[in-house]
Amino acid sequence: MQDMLYNMIFKRKSFHIFKDIGTISAAELCEIEEKYRSFLPLAEDIKTAVRIVPAKATTCRRGQEYCILLYSEKKDNYLQNIGYIGEQLDLYLASKNIGSLWFGIGKTEEKSYNGMDFVIMIAIAKVGETKFRKNMYKSKRKTEEEIWTGDKIKNVTEVVRFAPSACNTQPWIAENTNGYIEVFRYKKPGKRGIMPADKVNYYNRIDIGIFLCFMDLCLNHENIEFEREIFADNNDNEKEKTLTAKYKFI
Repeated sequence: MQDMLYNMIFKRKSFHIFKDIGTISAAELCEIEEKYRSFLPLAEDIKTAVRIVPAKATTCRRGQEYCILLYSEKKDNYLQNIGYIGEQLDLYLASKNIGSLWFGIGKTEEKSYNGMDFVIMIAIAKVGETKFRKNMYKSKRKTEEEIWTGDKIKNVTEVVRFAPSACNTQPWIAENTNGYIEVFRYKKPGKRGIMPADKVNYYNRIDIGIFLCFMDLCLNHENIEFEREIFADNNDNEKEKTLTAKYKFI
């Protein structure tokens, strides 16, 4: 599973508009829910769940067939945890030729499920193999130097920067020093793209979870053993850099 998800990093793309879509079968919908339960969480003590609903049951209007609603308990780092698990789902969908889009501004009337709160949705539709990314390196991303300091790691540094993020803000910095990597949620002063100011930290904490998913997949693919420590991110609006994870090489 881990190798398959890693390989899908190079195929996946964000489908901002779905055109000429096919139909996702009932069997595939059941498989999505089943696979979700097998994905690794960032925090094992946080309960999460997904529901798959028709597109018309949400405010997302991008031509998709369904939306996957992600729910979670509200605990420390629940947003990072949803990003981490949800990105595994995103990559899995690509392996099934199901296009996806993290849709942050989408709303649903189903605001709670089994005692958990709605966090974010992913729009999905069946698309052709040729509609996926052909060359990941042509995607618009920050340079390695902008998101990474210290010694670079082959097949890690150049790949993790392609993690998707809200409005392509790429709110992360990784610092590789003294045998460990520290990952920070980075907020450049005065920069937030088109996101509402009060939503930047919300979505960027989900983004950090997505980035950590890419980091884990890349390190595992390179057979680099590590211990990972996660730090509570209390949504400090004043900080430029907030430590979110530390990877110690074994």
